[in-house]
Amino acid sequence: MNTKTKDTVVITLLETSDVHGHIYPTDYRGTGNMPLGFAKLSTIIRKEREKDPHLLLIDNGDLLQGTPFMYYYARYDRTGMHPATKLLNHLTYDAAVLGNHEFNYGLELLISHMKDARCPYLSANIVTESSGEPAFGPPYRIFTMQEGVRVAVLGITTHYVPNWEDSANIRGLEFKDALASAQEWITHIRITEQPDAIVVCYHGGFECDPVTGKATEPLTGENQGYEMCMHLEGVDVLLTGHQHRLLAGELNGVLYAQPGSAGQAIAKVELQFEQDVEGRWEICGKKAQLIHASEAEADQEVLSLFAEAERNTQAWLDQPIGRAEGDLSIPDPFTARQKDHAFTEFINRVQMEVTGAAISCTSIFTNKAKGFSEHITMRDVVSNYIYPNTLKVLLLTGRDIRDALEQNALYFTFEENAGRLQVSKGYLEPKPQHFNYDMWEGIEYELDISRPEGSRVSKLMFNGAPMDLDASFEVVMNSYRAGGGGNFKMLMDKPVIREIPTDMTEILADYIRKRKVIYASCDHNWQVVF
Repeated sequence: MNTKTKDTVVITLLETSDVHGHIYPTDYRGTGNMPLGFAKLSTIIRKEREKDPHLLLIDNGDLLQGTPFMYYYARYDRTGMHPATKLLNHLTYDAAVLGNHEFNYGLELLISHMKDARCPYLSANIVTESSGEPAFGPPYRIFTMQEGVRVAVLGITTHYVPNWEDSANIRGLEFKDALASAQEWITHIRITEQPDAIVVCYHGGFECDPVTGKATEPLTGENQGYEMCMHLEGVDVLLTGHQHRLLAGELNGVLYAQPGSAGQAIAKVELQFEQDVEGRWEICGKKAQLIHASEAEADQEVLSLFAEAERNTQAWLDQPIGRAEGDLSIPDPFTARQKDHAFTEFINRVQMEVTGAAISCTSIFTNKAKGFSEHITMRDVVSNYIYPNTLKVLLLTGRDIRDALEQNALYFTFEENAGRLQVSKGYLEPKPQHFNYDMWEGIEYELDISRPEGSRVSKLMFNGAPMDLDASFEVVMNSYRAGGGGNFKMLMDKPVIREIPTDMTEILADYIRKRKVIYASCDHNWQVVF
């Protein structure tokens, strides 16, 4: 806490990150009282402020997207102040950082939110293409704390955003390398501001395990937290996010933290300072920890503040939109990823019909996806299709398709002792990535997991004949995958034949409403063998 003894003072920082619009303690698949959300974090924040009224409260991004609550506001409401703005102001945040999902609903909504927020948004590496200057104002802020201790907070966002985001949503912006930008601004801050501590708030994660140094993902540059700790000169604290991991520790003298996702925890950092003989403050101790939402009750004031918007969202979710005839449920997502399934075939068929593409791929995004029961509501749609993706049709060669299938095959590993398939460790750590495994329609294929990686596509047919690897095909997929997201490098920079700018959730809902009844079908065009 922020207390003073003789010549010492302790400064407290609290970080939220990747809360993804969770205000109420629910995931919207049902009601319930789950250990997540801002209402519970608010209780923790209040208790911490009782210990230290002068603490710094920072949000590390991915706030505007992720729940039906935020989706409903962005797509159907837009009256009054944005709920995220109201929340930041109510909890009196000191600063915020842009996450990649802040751009999902377009710049107009984002800029309106930032304009109304009373705390500054810090972003050093998002610049305007025309001037090269920071696009959203000053990239850092100096906070003068108790006894005159000066703390610099620098905001950085993963520069990988253009690989995923709809280009219309980031028009006029350039995303510079996060690591290089951080060092440039840290040097500037040290020389011009001479603060007592520098905190980098980075909407990005760790590309290597912070304890062992072992690479935990392909070195794409999406996450640079490990490199930041190892090579940034002058950083005292690195607050991270993006990966939805629960982390707190120290690496190469840099204190780091990452508080998971959906408001399941808040990161608390304490910096102890002492004065040298010349009166300057120096860090003499530091500690990072996570405080979990499970330790708190929901703040009734926060619940009341958003009660009307929550009621409207819940009513919208419970609207019946159609009926399913046949079985479109997903009792076991892992089994559904091993052979053609009626639910994924339905999603692919909708994508193909909407775009006219002959081939399609889609994912079961999470193991919480349950498919559709007989009576379909909006809650069913948004619970299964949880991302605000649009659709793109790419022109791919047969070789590109085969390479994408080989990438998909890495999702599985064969456990010889047990004689069964399991999910590869790389798709479970450092966070689950079930959304990076696709299932295809319009081709016939087989993945043989007993074969070496890179040669697991044991069958690939199109229209009953072996696919010509040199021929070109129109393939529809979500906008994230079309940009190469998920390490699908073979899809990057491919010709875009058509784009459907409508959110896929709306496409599915409109499709079901129009037909009133949808029919389960499965042509068994693919399977995984071992």
